[in-house]
Amino acid sequence: MEFVADVNDKNFEKEVIEKSKKISVVADFWASWCSPCLMLSPILEKLAKEYNGKFILAKINVNSAEAASKKYSIMSIPNVKFFKNARIVDEFIGALPEANIRKWLDKNLK
Repeated sequence: MEFVADVNDKNFEKEVIEKSKKISVVADFWASWCSPCLMLSPILEKLAKEYNGKFILAKINVNSAEAASKKYSIMSIPNVKFFKNARIVDEFIGALPEANIRKWLDKNLK
């Protein structure tokens, strides 16, 4: 099973909304020019593999997902949203330390 998916406007509905009805989806809105995004991304990817299927990490480059970014009011990045049953149940903005992200994941995966 693949734990990390590259998502854009064309596949957002399928990869985030539809999949979140079966498994939790952590949506990472980011951009290549965003330094905090580049610090956060490897942590999220590592945790996606470590949690081994408890959630899917959807990597959403705001430059190739303008409609999704607008729909979810992405004003600053990184912006990480936790989707469950096609709804956002939690989110955080900015690069957090790994320990904080673990706590956030564990709380939302219950």
